[in-house]
Amino acid sequence: MSTTSGTGTLRVRLDLSYDGTDFAGWASQPALRTVQSTLEGALGTVLRCAPPRLTVAGRTDAGVHARGQVAHLEVEPELWHAVQGRLAAPPGHALVRRLAGVLPRDVVVRRASVAPPGFDARFSAMHRRYAYRLADDLALVDPLRRAHVVRNRLPLDVEAMAAAAASLVGVHDFAAFCRPRPGATTIRELQVLEVVRPTTGADEGLVVATVQADAFCHSMVRSLVGTLLAVGEARRPPGWPVEMLESRRRTGASLVAPASGLTLEEVVYPTPDQMAERAVETRARRTAADGMVEQGRLDR
Repeated sequence: MSTTSGTGTLRVRLDLSYDGTDFAGWASQPALRTVQSTLEGALGTVLRCAPPRLTVAGRTDAGVHARGQVAHLEVEPELWHAVQGRLAAPPGHALVRRLAGVLPRDVVVRRASVAPPGFDARFSAMHRRYAYRLADDLALVDPLRRAHVVRNRLPLDVEAMAAAAASLVGVHDFAAFCRPRPGATTIRELQVLEVVRPTTGADEGLVVATVQADAFCHSMVRSLVGTLLAVGEARRPPGWPVEMLESRRRTGASLVAPASGLTLEEVVYPTPDQMAERAVETRARRTAADGMVEQGRLDR
C-alpha cells in the first residue's frame, strides 16, 4: 500500500467520468455546482469524515465533459477499510458501490484503488488527451448527442484544418491560445493536434479534433479548436493559426469553441516504478518555466 510521507494516510486514486453540461466546471466555487464539490461531498458522506480535498489531473471548464478523468485523495487507513461495512468486497470496490448510491447521475466513479508510491494525479501524468466533436451535416446531427457534439452550421474543410493543426505541434509558448493567469507559464508541449472525419465507429461522419499535450493552460484546447474552425469555414487562411502562435499575444481575434463539444478522453501515467520520478520532473519543469515567466523570458 502507498502512504504519503510522514502522514500515515493512504493515497487513493479515483478514475471517473462526468457529463459537464450542468456543472460550472471541475473546481469548487462558492454557490455553484461543480464536479469537485459534488464528489468531495459524496466522499465525505460515504467515508463518514469531513469532505476530503481532491487533486485532479485536469481542471475542466464549465460545460466540458470527461470520460477518463483521474483524481486522488488522502484517506485514513481505518476509514478506507471501514468503507467495506457488510459488503463482501475489497475497499476500492466498496467505495465505488457506495458512491454510486449518493452521487448524481451525471458523475460516475468507475474505479478506486490505493495508488502506487509517488503517484500524483496532476504531476505524475505524462499526457492528457481531449477530443472535440462537431457535426457539420444535418444528416449527422443526433439530438441524443446534442450535449456532447456541437452542431456547425457551415461545412468544414477537414483537410485545411488538419494542415493548419500540424503546424502547431511541438513545444511552444501558447500565450495566444490561453487566458492569462498571473505567474503561470504558457509554455506547453503539444504532442498531438489532429483533425479527421472518421469513416467508421460511433463518430462516423463527424469532424473530430484530437488534442494531446503534457498539460494545458486555461482555455487552450477550446482556443485551438476555435482557431481551426475559422480555417475550416474558410474565414481564415491555413497559415493564420501559426501567425497567432508566433505573436504570443491573445487578442480580440482569438476564438474559443463552445464547451459542450469537448471531452477529456484519457490521462496517461508512467509505470508504477516511475511515478515519483515523473512527479518530481514535472514540478521542477513547471517551477523553472514559471520563473521564466516572472523574468519575462519565455523560450520556445
